[in-house]
Amino acid sequence: MAAIPVQRRSHQRRSRKRSRSVEDDGEGHLIYHSGDMLRARYEIVCTLGEGAFGKVVECIDHANDGARVALKIIKNIDRYREAAMSEVQVLEQLNSLDSDRRYACVHMLDWFDYHGHICIAFELLGLSTYDFLKENNFQPFPIEHIRHMAYQIIRAVRFLHKNKLTHTDLKPENILFIDSEYDLEYNPEMKQDERTLRNPDVKIVDFGNATYEHEHHTSVVSTRHYRAPEVILDLGWDHSCDVWSIGCILIEYYLGTTLFQTHDSKEHLAMMERVLGPIPTNLLEKTKKRRYVHRCKLDWDAHSSAGRYVKKHCKPLKHYIVSKNGDHLQLFDLIEKMMEYNPAKRLSLEQALRHPFFSCYYKSKL
Repeated sequence: MAAIPVQRRSHQRRSRKRSRSVEDDGEGHLIYHSGDMLRARYEIVCTLGEGAFGKVVECIDHANDGARVALKIIKNIDRYREAAMSEVQVLEQLNSLDSDRRYACVHMLDWFDYHGHICIAFELLGLSTYDFLKENNFQPFPIEHIRHMAYQIIRAVRFLHKNKLTHTDLKPENILFIDSEYDLEYNPEMKQDERTLRNPDVKIVDFGNATYEHEHHTSVVSTRHYRAPEVILDLGWDHSCDVWSIGCILIEYYLGTTLFQTHDSKEHLAMMERVLGPIPTNLLEKTKKRRYVHRCKLDWDAHSSAGRYVKKHCKPLKHYIVSKNGDHLQLFDLIEKMMEYNPAKRLSLEQALRHPFFSCYYKSKL
């Protein structure tokens, strides 16, 4: 590697020194460097991730025996700051309602305002379930791990629902492993290495869009691929939109890939019909999105190029089952009930926990 010219090196030193007087970049992110200290307590180690909201960094907490924490640094922009303050309120309530940490929701350790950047400190977790899949060449999780993860996710979200909260943005990126260490084995059938998790324990993160029952419900919620049909059809939504999202997540863990791979709402509805059968007429009659409907049916041409794409990339739900083993059949029965079109008929998470797929947990407290 070529040596950095002396001149440039001294400039780097100067600019680094200057950054300590707190600067933001053009997008509103805090400019920081490894080794910087926030509030004379949190020493930045490295960047863990980035999103529209800001960045997440790993820090050494010098006020807590050098423990490692994840610090979410929100952009210095009003709308993100407001969303962050809303998240802080939700997390404070969850901390008080679950002080003994029985439920798999991420734990907030601290929060503060750093020169216009809301900063939220969390326990440091492992990779997201999405990143683990990606790094494992999108090979599916074993069914026993799916059962374990599903049980923890459903219990945690049921806890939210009982406390009048809907998460509204459940997806594999927002479910993190507590520890994503793995064992590596060569799979001769796939001719590649396979990672097997040592510990499938997970926690749900990102409560920035969590909404209380009494609060204003924005018309669109959820990340596209995990969005329930009632949201797309603008029929209003409640807790049950989280249930649909969990159904989408579980089949993604089983397949290794997203079930509804699309960026268009009408195509998304067509994919649902291909996988789950026709959308009930009464839902289509009620929608304000009239452009999606023709004669009380989805306005969709199965013979168009988009129609051929949907036919090629989606198939009826039961065709995705890779084994007739009881565990696999039970998982698909659960997913089918979670992906019921009519939110009023959709399985509640209370009912989901009593599904035969989780019978091994029945003796332990739900």
